[in-house]
Amino acid sequence: MRRADLMLVAPLLGIAAWISVQALDVRDGVAFHEVAASGDAVRAGSTPDAAADAAPGATPEAPRSATDDGAATEAGAEGPHTHRARTANAVADGDMRSPARPREPAPLRDIADIHRRLDESGAGTYIGEVLADRDSALARWPDRVARPLTIWVQSADSLHDWNPAFIPQVRDAFQTWGSTDIPVGFVFVRDSAAAEVHVTWCDHFEEQISGKTMWARDENWWIVEANIVIALHHNHGETLDPSAIRAIALHEVGHLLGLDHTADTTNIMTPRVRVRDLSAADRATMKLLYTLPPGSLR
Repeated sequence: MRRADLMLVAPLLGIAAWISVQALDVRDGVAFHEVAASGDAVRAGSTPDAAADAAPGATPEAPRSATDDGAATEAGAEGPHTHRARTANAVADGDMRSPARPREPAPLRDIADIHRRLDESGAGTYIGEVLADRDSALARWPDRVARPLTIWVQSADSLHDWNPAFIPQVRDAFQTWGSTDIPVGFVFVRDSAAAEVHVTWCDHFEEQISGKTMWARDENWWIVEANIVIALHHNHGETLDPSAIRAIALHEVGHLLGLDHTADTTNIMTPRVRVRDLSAADRATMKLLYTLPPGSLR
């Protein structure tokens, strides 16, 4: 082959390789969504930015008044959402396999009716921001009241500054979202192999984050599996207290259930969380999400 021909073939091979990488965003009908929160330490009394995120490495500080930048706590800012092909069972600290699950049927969808319901019920929510972040698509878990989601929370005795009080804080975060009357229940299990959701811990993230969430969805946009990783320290070394861990967990569980970020800093799902509990908009947005079928609205 002539040299000129080789010079033409090389770029074409590079383009072909790039296309093959992009195709890995969905494998076997399951797409993977990873959210990572980045930002400042959650100071005592400050809420971490959740995300997949909860503000990674957020360090608590004394609570501040709601008039101080609109919040009592501040969490780290979350970074951009990325979609990456990964094994659904891959988690930060190991490969923990979930039990086989029945395949969910395709949801019944009437695009005109969905838009009508959004117009009627969207006031007081940030569902529009969720749609904008997700390219006009919604993802959520199927109704799981009769068959609650199984949650496993790791005990990380080997990590420096581990506190057993962190586990009930994480459980409370799930139960707080459950109190929004969404059709999803939670049950906590001791065996990681029996869980669909794994919450694990790390000392810190290299990025400016204190939490990270990854979930997998099928081709119908049903979320089918998820993992959360929470740091015990901000990446600069500050230790997170139980209150900050709960705030991070609230943000991350919000992502796990299908929410994305909102610009309003009075909500737990803002990139830089300055509150320690769910707002009325957080609750209303989650409730509205779970009255709608998943999938694209285009």
